[in-house]
Amino acid sequence: MRDPADLYELTGDALRVPEGLHLVAGLTGFADAGGAVSQFNEYLLDRLDSTVVATFDADVLLDYRARRPIIYFDQDHLTNYQASTLRLYLATDEIGQPFLFLAGFEPDFRWEQFTAAVLELVLRFKVASTTWVHAIPMPVPHTRPIGVTVSGNRSDLIETMSVWRPHTQVPSNVLHLVEYRLSASGATVVGFVLLVPHYLADTEFPSTALSALESTSAATGLIFPTDHLREQNREFVARIDEQVAENPELGKLVGTLEARYDAYMEGSTLRSPLTDEDGELPSADEIAAELEKFLAIRRTKDDGSAS
Repeated sequence: MRDPADLYELTGDALRVPEGLHLVAGLTGFADAGGAVSQFNEYLLDRLDSTVVATFDADVLLDYRARRPIIYFDQDHLTNYQASTLRLYLATDEIGQPFLFLAGFEPDFRWEQFTAAVLELVLRFKVASTTWVHAIPMPVPHTRPIGVTVSGNRSDLIETMSVWRPHTQVPSNVLHLVEYRLSASGATVVGFVLLVPHYLADTEFPSTALSALESTSAATGLIFPTDHLREQNREFVARIDEQVAENPELGKLVGTLEARYDAYMEGSTLRSPLTDEDGELPSADEIAAELEKFLAIRRTKDDGSAS
């Protein structure tokens, strides 16, 4: 295997990283339901003080044809090229606690070399624990808390927080591989998979970012500012609830999801929130169709084109 260090370049600030910090990771690209990871990353980088300590080589790791960077066409010339980045940051939480934050795109290539590079950095900085977040769509209602499936070797978090523990094969992302290798090496690692309402999977649902922050806090003791995000979530949910109240069919579908969710959480014979042997599960398309008008109105307002 190629030298893992070939994939990244340390900055001068790497010399001032304290030993024994928590590493938090969120990589975008695959199945980011509700925009959970992208919102999580953006919120932390916008709200917290941070500095880059390592930059990964995008030209080696990224398939530009599959995920093209954005450039702005200004009438007759090009400007504001937005390069895709994958970086390790030294950040501080709301009360000044430092931690490492790995954020950016999920690599398309060289997973084994990238994973070895992350493990190399974990050893270099004597990382205390690694926590990562991911999000998948599930047939659960937006009126209930975002649940999580917990993996890794933090049995305390698995016992207290993991609401769904399936036996199943899943398409992996690179942080699954990182967790697998860290766990095999005996390092402390935990992954949180957020279970996002499937009919909101293609939106930016603020509740998903809140759940990612809260899960990370539970694993690390880090404190994050969330007031602004909570206000955004209240407004978002209020608009959805308005649509539900005005549409009896949509209300019935959401009510069915609520009943199945509540029965599962109360320990009924349902195998999981995904299944119900006695009835049909409302599809994402059914609910999404009812919400289409609402989302179109929301995008119009966000663009400033509505009166």
